[in-house]
Amino acid sequence: MDLGIKGKSALVAASSKGLGKAIALELAREGARVIITSRKPENLSRAAEEIRALGAEVQAFRADLTVKEDIDNLIKKALDVYGSIDILVTNAGGPPPGTFEDFNDEDWLKAFNLTFLSAQRFIKGVLSHMKEKKWGRIIGLTSVSVKQPLDNLILSNAIRSAVVGLFKTLSRELAPYNILVNCVAPGLTRTERMVQLARSRAAQKGISEDEALKEMAADVPLGRLAEPEELAALVAFLASERASYITGTTIQVDGGLVRSLL
Repeated sequence: MDLGIKGKSALVAASSKGLGKAIALELAREGARVIITSRKPENLSRAAEEIRALGAEVQAFRADLTVKEDIDNLIKKALDVYGSIDILVTNAGGPPPGTFEDFNDEDWLKAFNLTFLSAQRFIKGVLSHMKEKKWGRIIGLTSVSVKQPLDNLILSNAIRSAVVGLFKTLSRELAPYNILVNCVAPGLTRTERMVQLARSRAAQKGISEDEALKEMAADVPLGRLAEPEELAALVAFLASERASYITGTTIQVDGGLVRSLL
């Protein structure tokens, strides 16, 4: 299937590893020119080399997504190089785990800045260019917690849900400009972070890493974790010409974990 994004420019936030890198690689395979970001130059360099190995164009820029000036500078650099940003994938590391009484106002503000304001600032920075071209795809990585709140993740449950509210509202505001706005909600996925958690669990319980991963996936009807590439395939489709009538949705990639009807 030709997704129709060859030559399009795609900015993927927090993309030196994990889901962000998988998405950048998938978009590159489809012929998009990719802009990747990370706080850590060494991770950024390795990810850029992986993308170049596909024969794809890539620009790698360091940015701290909690710093507005970094996001503004990143967008300026991307526009200087490619002239436009056609596809935007917002993404950021999740807020720390904990319950309501674990956090003070400063914790809430930090989580809001990382999870909500980073997305809002990226969108603000690319919007005028997308509106001018009357074409754009904005895709936000959230979590299954926006459909089924997860225990001990109150910051994520609350603030990622606010991101969905922003994207849903924008989908209506931007539809006249042919800018499509959707969210993708990952479930349990085999990222470096998930493997680290499995190793810690295995050490605590005296079991193997594979056994720990199986325990973590016990509630997933498909009986396993997702691979990052499985989520990246959906993002690439939503970024494409083939998804021309899909906007305002939040689609989970969770192996059937979420029990809600919608």
